[in-house]
Amino acid sequence: MNVEVKDLTKIYGSQKAVNDISFSAGLGVLGFLGPNGAGKSTTMKMLTCFLPPTSGSADICGFSIHGQSLQVRSNIGYLPENNPLYTGMYVNEALAFVAGIHKIEQPATRIAEVIELTGLGEEQHKKIGQLSKGYRQRVGLAQAILHDPPVLILDEPTSGLDPNQLIGIRQLIRDLGKTKTVIISTHIMQEVEAICDKVIIINKGKIVANDTLAGLLAAHGSDSLEKIFVKLTNNAS
Repeated sequence: MNVEVKDLTKIYGSQKAVNDISFSAGLGVLGFLGPNGAGKSTTMKMLTCFLPPTSGSADICGFSIHGQSLQVRSNIGYLPENNPLYTGMYVNEALAFVAGIHKIEQPATRIAEVIELTGLGEEQHKKIGQLSKGYRQRVGLAQAILHDPPVLILDEPTSGLDPNQLIGIRQLIRDLGKTKTVIISTHIMQEVEAICDKVIIINKGKIVANDTLAGLLAAHGSDSLEKIFVKLTNNAS
C-alpha cells in the first residue's frame, strides 16, 4: 500500500478535528467524503506534512510523516482546496518554476505532456490571473502531477469546472488511478460513483464507512451513495 494511516488524530483545544482514524490506500482512486467540518481537509494536510498530527502516524510510500517530510512530499502531488497559485506568472512560467523545484529532467518535454493532459494548451501563454476558476483548477492539477508522483491527494479537484471540463478531468483522474494512488475529496456523489474504486466516509472526525463502492451499496441495501452518505452522517455520534 502506498498510503498507510494508523490512529491519526488532530486536536484543536477541546475539539477532535480528526479522531483516531486508520486506513490504507493502494493503486486506484479513493473517494474521501464527509460533511463540511468532518475532518477531510485536516486529514489531507496531515498526510502532506502541512499540518502535524496530535498523535498517530502515517506512511507514504514507506516514508513517515514524522521526520521524513521531504521524502513524503517528493512522493506526493497535492492540490489543496484553496489552490494557491502565482497569479502574476504565465502558465508555462509557473510550471517551469515547479519543474525546477522538483529538479525534473527534460522539463520542457514534461511540461508539454502535462499541458496536454490537463487541457491547458490554449491557455498556456496567459497569466494565471487572467484565467477562469476552472482553468486555474487545471493549473493546480498540472502542478500536482508534474513530477509524476506515485500518490496524488486532491482536495475538491473539479471545483469550478463546467460540465464539459468535468468529463475530461474525471477521465484524467480515472486514468491516473491505474498507475497511482489517488485520494480525492468531493461533495459530488455522482463524481464518486463515476471515478472512485473505494470510498471512505468521515463524520465528526471519525471514519463511519470504508469499503469499495459496490461493497458499500450492498452492505446498506441501497442503490444510492447519496442516501448512504446522508444516513451515516446524520446518525453518527
